Amino acid sequence: MRAAHIYGAKDIQVKETEVPALAAGQVLVKVNYAGICGSDMHEYVGGTYPIRKQPVLGHEFTGTVIEVGEGVTKVKAGDRVAVEPLIPCGQCVNCRRGFSNLCVAREGYGYTISGGFAEYAVVKENNCFLLPEGMSLELGALVEPTAVAVHAVRQSQLRLGDSAVIFGAGPIGLLLLQSVKAAGASVIVVVEVSEERRRKAAELGATHTLNPIETNAVQAIREITGGGADVAFDAAGVQATFEAGASSIRPGGEFKVVSIWEKPATFSPNAIVTTEGRITGSYAYTNLFPEVIRLLANGVINGNEVITGKIALNDIVDQGFEVLLKDRTQIKILVDMSL
Repeated sequence: MRAAHIYGAKDIQVKETEVPALAAGQVLVKVNYAGICGSDMHEYVGGTYPIRKQPVLGHEFTGTVIEVGEGVTKVKAGDRVAVEPLIPCGQCVNCRRGFSNLCVAREGYGYTISGGFAEYAVVKENNCFLLPEGMSLELGALVEPTAVAVHAVRQSQLRLGDSAVIFGAGPIGLLLLQSVKAAGASVIVVVEVSEERRRKAAELGATHTLNPIETNAVQAIREITGGGADVAFDAAGVQATFEAGASSIRPGGEFKVVSIWEKPATFSPNAIVTTEGRITGSYAYTNLFPEVIRLLANGVINGNEVITGKIALNDIVDQGFEVLLKDRTQIKILVDMSL
């Protein structure tokens, strides 16, 4: 089968490799679509993560079951599934505390196990989630990143009627926007440099959009919200958004960091001390795929508006990673295995 292998920064190669062997309790999936994620971009730009044990990328993917191993009862050949990439051990202290997303011995498709930027993937039965009739396979590839956004909102202190600010209108930012809207935020401010992405944010429900190059975003947020946002989310992962986010919340408000960072950030703790605000993190998700599938299938979250391109696997570097680095009009590019 063809698969995209990463060997270091700016070094992704599509080449032939063996289809992983099917074992008991596992499912062979013919991959239909796989999305390029921000964390994939981080590896492409900055080099592979220490957790990587094998080179085949891709953790946002969906496909069709073509064969099942011994003992599999929940799915069958022909089923369309979204694949959850996280595989917690279930035994470590974090798993026992309910933080399976923070499992200290976790495995993951696209990182420690061959992933979805390949024609086929072998995955555990329990990591397959059926797509309902009428839900497209393209939307199935959006389940994983949408789960990241939904988890962040559910973990936050956002309440019905609150104000929310989102820094960054890439895929996670736009999914956060729709998630806070679904959760009942009455004021939604999106801070984004790209005009195209601000326009998309407004179409998806942002009540205000700000260009931080032209506007003092913190001052504008305080004016819009009457003293500061109830919750601000960082989906950009740069120094400027961290400083602005920590300074834009109301007294007792929350600044939730959802982004993955390539380098450390610095800030004055006084921004939090003098407001009794909170800085919290959000990582991945825990047991959310069924809920997220319903949100996407029912149109509560419009995943189609986040997809801006479909490319062939052989073009994953030139028309995928490189385009996302240079073209801010692109948001989520899917690899279409039929091309």
